[in-house]
Amino acid sequence: MPFRVDFAPTATDEAEQVLRTLFGPDSPPDPYPLFARLRELAPVHRSPALGAVVLTRFADCGRVLGDTANFRVVDAAWRDEHTPDWRDSNAQVFLSALLAWRNPPEHTRLRRLLTRDFTVRRVEALRPAVRRCVDAALDRLAADGAGADLVDTVLYPVTMTVISELIGVPEADRPRFRELVDAVGRFLDPQADAATKARGDAAALEYRAYFQRLIEARRREPRDDLASALLAKRAADPDQLGDEELVDSLIVLFGGGFETTAGVLGNGLEVLLRDRVQWARLVADPELADSAVEELVRWDTAGQLGQRVAVAEAEVGGLTVHAGESVMILTGAANRDPARFAEPDRFDIGRADGRSLSFGHGIHLCLGAALARLEMTTLLGALVARFPELRLSGPAVRRPTVALRGLSGLPVRF
Repeated sequence: MPFRVDFAPTATDEAEQVLRTLFGPDSPPDPYPLFARLRELAPVHRSPALGAVVLTRFADCGRVLGDTANFRVVDAAWRDEHTPDWRDSNAQVFLSALLAWRNPPEHTRLRRLLTRDFTVRRVEALRPAVRRCVDAALDRLAADGAGADLVDTVLYPVTMTVISELIGVPEADRPRFRELVDAVGRFLDPQADAATKARGDAAALEYRAYFQRLIEARRREPRDDLASALLAKRAADPDQLGDEELVDSLIVLFGGGFETTAGVLGNGLEVLLRDRVQWARLVADPELADSAVEELVRWDTAGQLGQRVAVAEAEVGGLTVHAGESVMILTGAANRDPARFAEPDRFDIGRADGRSLSFGHGIHLCLGAALARLEMTTLLGALVARFPELRLSGPAVRRPTVALRGLSGLPVRF
């Protein structure tokens, strides 16, 4: 009889299995129990499968996001050194040019120029337009009656219309972008297969080409929109955004302006409509809309993953991260960290223990966060006022993605 020794799996082995499940082809629709298990087993885990140090605690994730001296985003220079064939992918080239994948000093300059035209004052001036978009969408919801779907009838129309009117994307061109952004978002998933990556590459080319054409159209015929305003500044001051930088900036504002906001709203409204106690609280006290939005954003964010690269040896949560090593930030896990949020798996629209990491942290804090909050609070307030008896009429339909989490359907009745 052959001699046999059984070795019990270690916490590290189990943590690796959790990650393989999270990012494998059979990833569960609810990742949060696995996030919790990973945080319990190895809150700072060096994963051979992902080739990265994986973070799950709020403090560790926030520290890395805010520490630009030791951690930077994965930019073109890092890719050239570590994955020299990355330029063969249109989607990777497309993403690397965007603000979220730029480091100082380029990031500092580009963000400063954009912030001048995307100020809190400008966002506040959009309040009447946001309310108009919300009211129009809720009129359509009322007309749909039985068989209404919040995602198609309300969430995407509101978020897409607001950012399109701000930037200058004509109404006829808008529907296609939901597919394009979805294709690029699926490209970001760690488990994306060759066919998914090919669709992402094709979508990136089409996406960028559209905004190049839009810039040329606004150069010939300026209008009252952000694209025209940025072009006018460029004509008056050569130090403003160049043409390609302007294209990249509009792409960031446009995609982020509707996709992640609609995703957070869909995720949050699903749980809010299931939790009739919390729904009744909001109906009875619409002033809770602000804190309800923060809880929706914390509870199930759209952007679940972040990545940084160590530029120098640094200690994170007791583990030494080496220069050049990749760090994966599990935002959803950080937002349910019991060391940061009391009873983190309890949904509470009156929660008052601080903001989550869903809009980022540090120099890469989401440029459109103020606009997203305005849209969400306006929509929540109007929704409970007009449809206090709104209920789910069937199961939500979730998109099979991990990195960019959201719904493709949310059926309701009233």
